[in-house]
Amino acid sequence: VNEFCERFSYYGMRAVLVLYFKYFLRWDDDLATSIYHTFVALCYLTPILGAIVADSWLGKFKTIIYLSIVYAVGQVAMAVSAIHDITDADRDGTPDNMTFHVAMSMTGLFLIALGTGGIKPCVSAFGGDQFSDHQERQRSTFFSVFYLCINGGSLLSTIITPLLRAQDCGIYTQQKCYALAFGVPAALMVVSLVVFIVGSGMYYKAKPQGNIMLDVCKCIGFSIKNRYRHRGKQFPKRAHWLDWAEEKYDKLLIAQIKMVLKVLFLYIPLPMFWTLFDQKGSRWTLQATNMDGNFGLLIIQPDQMQTVNPILILTLVPIMDSVIYPLIRKCGLNFTPLKRMTVGMLLAASAFVSAALVQVEIDKTLPVFPSSSQSQLKLLNMGNNPVTLNPKTTWKKHASDEYFTFETEEVTVSVASSALTTTILLTKGERQTLLIPAVINSEWLLTTDLTAKPEQGNNAIRFINGLSTEVRVSSSLVDFGIIKPSGYSNYSLVENGKITFNLSSGGRSCDYSREFGYGSSFTFFIPNNLVIGPTTCQESITVIEDIKPNSVHMALQIPQYFLITAGEVMFSVTGLEFSYSQAPSNMKAVLQAGWLLTVAVGNFIVLIVAELAKLPMQWAEYVLFASLLVAVCIIFSIMAYFYTYIDPREIEAQFKKSTDDDSDDESRQYKKGLEMASKNYKSDYGDHKDGRETKM
Repeated sequence: VNEFCERFSYYGMRAVLVLYFKYFLRWDDDLATSIYHTFVALCYLTPILGAIVADSWLGKFKTIIYLSIVYAVGQVAMAVSAIHDITDADRDGTPDNMTFHVAMSMTGLFLIALGTGGIKPCVSAFGGDQFSDHQERQRSTFFSVFYLCINGGSLLSTIITPLLRAQDCGIYTQQKCYALAFGVPAALMVVSLVVFIVGSGMYYKAKPQGNIMLDVCKCIGFSIKNRYRHRGKQFPKRAHWLDWAEEKYDKLLIAQIKMVLKVLFLYIPLPMFWTLFDQKGSRWTLQATNMDGNFGLLIIQPDQMQTVNPILILTLVPIMDSVIYPLIRKCGLNFTPLKRMTVGMLLAASAFVSAALVQVEIDKTLPVFPSSSQSQLKLLNMGNNPVTLNPKTTWKKHASDEYFTFETEEVTVSVASSALTTTILLTKGERQTLLIPAVINSEWLLTTDLTAKPEQGNNAIRFINGLSTEVRVSSSLVDFGIIKPSGYSNYSLVENGKITFNLSSGGRSCDYSREFGYGSSFTFFIPNNLVIGPTTCQESITVIEDIKPNSVHMALQIPQYFLITAGEVMFSVTGLEFSYSQAPSNMKAVLQAGWLLTVAVGNFIVLIVAELAKLPMQWAEYVLFASLLVAVCIIFSIMAYFYTYIDPREIEAQFKKSTDDDSDDESRQYKKGLEMASKNYKSDYGDHKDGRETKM
């Protein structure tokens, strides 16, 4: 229960986080991406702190309790930060004091990172502590249920919290309900804490035994310091720089650290994989906001596309283990763990190439907005007289199909039926529509149009009245009010789906219906010849498409999710198995900490690239990341080629047999043990000549 609620809380909050940054805090894509990855990086740095506190000071039980309290407080702070009514004094739906909301959210995220990271190394280990050595079957059953709860919590949360976010809520004004999307995970975190405390009397609570990570750091530090003290030529050299710690530390510990450092050296290129992988929740989610999420019976929110990853994980892991890997072995291929990890990195790079291709298709549908030195103009002719713009373009129909782009601030418009020529002053960096009334001598209005796609997949619509009488336009969701003759309404945002508008004037009314997609902007023109009645509205309204709706379907993201998930299965799952098999018996936690550190570094790389690269096109950034990973993959494959697989148990056994040997003999013994273990391990795991496979 504890792990299910905690994973639901973490992944549920994280699923909507980047959209919260963009649409609630009003940050741009780059800043939202940077803060998101900073948070994820902190979540993978704090496990080291949690492990040290648990093993050296408080013990696992108290560490879980205290840090879960911190975690729950952070989730509550996030929920409070998303309540817009707290600082919305003028009740216009927008917070007036954004500093309060930013400060609360950053405090909440820091506490969440401290809590979720701190308990990460403790919960599974504490669960394992509840079983004796003879209860292997029960322990195995526990971990199966435990990891089922992890996947169940993450899967359900990425489905549910985006649905909660998409609801409208508020005290005075209705806005997207980020407070509910953060509040439900906060409530589940409180439930997680309460359930864990209630079971206190049933737990076995092991006392702190000291932290091996601290011992490793102290040994390495002493070795470096001792080597620096004896840097003169008069001191004899030693086989390995860690051998300078022999004056203070056990030779077996030094040999174990050597094995760990070999693997940690191999970890150096790995952060680049996580740089790409964790962008599912940032760049890919932002990409989905410009796509069509209508799957027929289902309407998928942009942040719900992340559920494809856990669904594919649950599918691909058993397929890989029971079908793909056995087939590769039957083909006689030596598909070692490091080769699997290399293929996983290439699959992740391929996923970003796929994302770049999808982005190119999206860019084709995006409108070209004016730069700061340009102006754009669209003409709406309410009459039937031909209109000429800068004596180049003449048309009779009501509206121009596209916006005209001008480098100058002045344009001239003339009407063919009269000698009237008018100079229009445009505003730089804006889109505008010129309303030319049917009665030429009446006032000409210049509207200010949208210069960005409507947020969160909504549609921005307005009505222009070409009649000589006032018209009231309303629907069940939006009231446009009374529109004066030759006047226009403000833009209103509506969601996707079919909406029916009611037009009323002079005691008569009629309905007009329209099906809306995602992210479009429309102007509906009521022509001067419209006679309002029960059957005339639908055919008579002129529809002007200012911004095209999202036409690239979210289903096109599925290939990139498939590739990145297949890469995760080959890279992450195999990497954890490899680390476990190559680690000494008492230092598996050290390598686990090193593995988590690669995730943190990978997320820091994202914010460095996002802030420094500043590429004008998003597809180019995807290609850049893919290229960087391919380059790193080549380096990793070279390092892997020269890596020698070992069996740490055999090396440890060699040292335990000869603890009284002198330093030179021991150095030779280590090399001999390493050589023997390498050969044995290779025959067991690499060549498979005798059909055996080392259990991980």
